[in-house]
Amino acid sequence: MTPIKTQVRPLAAADDRPRFRSRRIARFTESVIREMTRLALASGAVNLAQGFPDFPAPAFLKEAAREAISADFNQYAITWGARPFREAIAAGYARFYGLDLDPEREITVCCGATEGMIASLLATVDPGDEIVVFEPFYENYAPDAYLAGATRRLVSLHPPDWTFDPGELRRAFSPRTKAIVINTPNNPTGKVFSREELTLIGELCQEFDVLAITDEIYEHIVYDGAAHIPMITLPGMRRRSILVNSMSKTYSVTGWRVGWVIAAPDLTDSIRKVHDFLTVGAAAPLQQAGIAALSQPDAYYENLAREYAGRRDLLVHELTAAGFRCFPPNGAYYVMTDISGFGFENDFQFVRSLIDDAGVAAVPGSSFFDDPAKGSQMVRFCFCKKYETLREAAGRLQNVGSAPARRK
Repeated sequence: MTPIKTQVRPLAAADDRPRFRSRRIARFTESVIREMTRLALASGAVNLAQGFPDFPAPAFLKEAAREAISADFNQYAITWGARPFREAIAAGYARFYGLDLDPEREITVCCGATEGMIASLLATVDPGDEIVVFEPFYENYAPDAYLAGATRRLVSLHPPDWTFDPGELRRAFSPRTKAIVINTPNNPTGKVFSREELTLIGELCQEFDVLAITDEIYEHIVYDGAAHIPMITLPGMRRRSILVNSMSKTYSVTGWRVGWVIAAPDLTDSIRKVHDFLTVGAAAPLQQAGIAALSQPDAYYENLAREYAGRRDLLVHELTAAGFRCFPPNGAYYVMTDISGFGFENDFQFVRSLIDDAGVAAVPGSSFFDDPAKGSQMVRFCFCKKYETLREAAGRLQNVGSAPARRK
């Protein structure tokens, strides 16, 4: 019997195969933040770019995860989250914010806040709708908008205090506006939106019949008397808010990818449909461990904020001594800086010099702006690192700008 011969064609170059690339991702690039981590690993630079701790997760939480795996919490949980974990989430919001939630109808457990955000947008936004986003913004919000088919209307946060113009915000709303995305405490600026600011936003949401989608992943990391206020707790916002959160930052487990979305029952029903077909569900043993996390005493959260305040103060002091102009944050664990005094043409040149010549990785500020020119003289550093790591970076930062050939 004569074997059938199969002709194998050589793979075409990527540029020769555009039909295999969807139009919806035409404007996508690699995450700049994750790219900086790759470059740091390749060069041995101290990674002050990506926001994950280099110190151990809490011992009690790791033990809870081990116990859950040993107890055979290893199969699918209910798609929208194990009931005990959802009850623990509800208890946490009652404890900290006086919010009465129905675990069965208002909480969806998902694979991190990243999935929570895109699931919320896909569930509520139609192609052609507009969403309002504050700028600078966390880099995922632009691809999320593209995937949902939405148009972004940007509102500027102005340094040094990252305030916004109420008139500019009002002008961003229109009959086509479906939602506004608010990240507080904010990445990358560290801004904590005040009650007055959130009330203004809430009033506009009600006037224009708009949803507020809030990314509150840094809720317990606040400084200098700042207070985190969930938008969902404000008058008139209970049924038009979607709250996205995660275990990642509060419990130093960014690799666990366990988050949740809180919303009124009708919104939750839509979000759960999208979540189901995106990821089915979050890791069952880690949800079980999350119950232990959410039951920690107040002292845990007070110590968390105090520890990060110390790291913030150390890094801001060392950056200032090295010649950076810092915008000290009131929340989260990042410092935005002005690099114009170093004489580099743009932030990418500066960051590459920082990695190659000083051995420290940071994030180019332009990655947080729609128009790169607005962030071309800014760089973001993170301080969710061991004190030894921050001190090592401080020593290396004395070499900033040591390669004049890279300058203008």
